[in-house]
Amino acid sequence: MITNYNHIKDRKIKFGLAGCGRISPNHIGAIEKHSNNAQITAVCDTNAEALKEAQNKTSAKGYLNYLEMVENADIDAVILATPSGIHPYQTILAAKNKKHVISEKPMAVKWHDGLKMVKVCDENNVLLFVVKQNRRNQTLQMLKRAVEEKRFGKIYMVNINVFWARPQSYYDQANWRGTWEFDGGALMNQASHYIDLIDWLIGPVESIHAFTSTLDRKIEAEDTAVLNIKWRSGTLGSVNVSMLTYPKNLEGSITILGEKGTVRVGGLAVNEILHWEFEDKKPEDDKIKEANYETTSVYGFGHPLFYDNVINTLRGEAEPETDGREGLKSLEILIASYMSSRDKKIISLPLNL
Repeated sequence: MITNYNHIKDRKIKFGLAGCGRISPNHIGAIEKHSNNAQITAVCDTNAEALKEAQNKTSAKGYLNYLEMVENADIDAVILATPSGIHPYQTILAAKNKKHVISEKPMAVKWHDGLKMVKVCDENNVLLFVVKQNRRNQTLQMLKRAVEEKRFGKIYMVNINVFWARPQSYYDQANWRGTWEFDGGALMNQASHYIDLIDWLIGPVESIHAFTSTLDRKIEAEDTAVLNIKWRSGTLGSVNVSMLTYPKNLEGSITILGEKGTVRVGGLAVNEILHWEFEDKKPEDDKIKEANYETTSVYGFGHPLFYDNVINTLRGEAEPETDGREGLKSLEILIASYMSSRDKKIISLPLNL
């Protein structure tokens, strides 16, 4: 783990944004909210039209070639908002040019690629962050505190649902969408932040049994999946994911049943606390409605808070909350799920590949 990197204290931190598509406005908007401490000074995309739009939003220098940006742009860190399958290659190039890396989820689509990303950043003394912005949403922050304070007692069962809609036109926007090489399917891409909750909230996983299916969309990977999970603590649970919900996004939820508490956080994207009941009452329980928020976006509103940590870490004033090693935890669960579905067997963790 890197601890002796050069801190940036006396000026704004300069970011280069690679990928100017669907998720890029969240990064641009988040850094704008930190304009006193950070700025985007370079943007890159192979699509000239998308690049021009990003340049207009940021006033940053534009690059059509990623290597040219990491070698020549005046930047401290690279944001990877590109197809997941090329994150490893782009991370290696950035690290070798002594640039810190902020990778969108998932960090990679192959286990060994994820390990390689962590290793190359360590070797080049740069930091690797993986975007897990939903962790910073108020609803999940309250749930995390309840788990850490052991208010549930023993946790018996956990259920996660991601019932969203991704029409064929979504996948047809780009030829990499839904491919094994660059994207993965409903689990790897759309449900990635919910897979992150499995370890972050509940703890290490003992084993996974998964089924995946491509029921309707014309893609290589799955549009629907179910997981059965056993945690090392003995907790049992499931994850149900579908991108075939009619006619629009319906639910992103987590339900926890414990010895002394029951909680359900639902809504479109875990943005509403629907049930909150514990044996031990606390004053903050009366504030649960204040944590709820309206959203039409499944991305949540955590990117600015995510960049709080990135900026403070690069200044030497904080530790990274979601570094590459943290990113590997959800990648391991994803890879184990795909292995289970492919091989029709229960997969034990940690992976021994």
